[in-house]
Amino acid sequence: MSSQRGVFVTGTDTGIGKTLVSAILCRAWNATYWKPLQTGLTDEDGDTPTVRDLAGLDPSRIIPPAYAFQAPLAPLAAGDLENVTVNPGRLVLPQVPETLVVEGAGGLMVPVREDMMIMDLIERLGLPVVLVTRSGLGTINHTLLSLEALRRRGVPVLGVVPVGPPNPGNERDIAHFGKTPILFRVPQFDAITETVVSELSGHVPSLDVLQQQISQ
Repeated sequence: MSSQRGVFVTGTDTGIGKTLVSAILCRAWNATYWKPLQTGLTDEDGDTPTVRDLAGLDPSRIIPPAYAFQAPLAPLAAGDLENVTVNPGRLVLPQVPETLVVEGAGGLMVPVREDMMIMDLIERLGLPVVLVTRSGLGTINHTLLSLEALRRRGVPVLGVVPVGPPNPGNERDIAHFGKTPILFRVPQFDAITETVVSELSGHVPSLDVLQQQISQ
């Protein structure tokens, strides 16, 4: 485990709500945010300014991406288009005095380079994981597979955050079969604002409590 206090936010898919959950965690814990691998800048400004604005973070609490690519593809494919190969030496965990929230790119098995996936990056950085999932149909299979993959690598999982319309049955089964707590839930909103993030941040357990639970 890393000596840096923090979490790695990953998901069971892309576009699933990792950035929103990262903003909520940053707001709840007054954390510093880092997205090491950003892609898709042709379509949007990227997740870093989104988290900064939604969480109301001071610029000093934002660490720029190690790599930022234009194409909305996995880092390996996006880097190939720009003739850039990700250097693992640049993917080193920043040491900051605050809690650090690191957001991944896509899911666990997304390629970063020919010999590295997001799962390998998580293992290298040594932070416990918060797993973001869909709330609806199909999520049990995707979530349990992701949890099993993380456990095979010995990566501690703090818990799961479902995003979307409430589905108590899916939450119950994920908690039971995945032996993992539901940390909090993010319902569907017409618009995501700083006010919404602030409100949801009040439902987030403290990091100390979560770490005690996985160490028991």
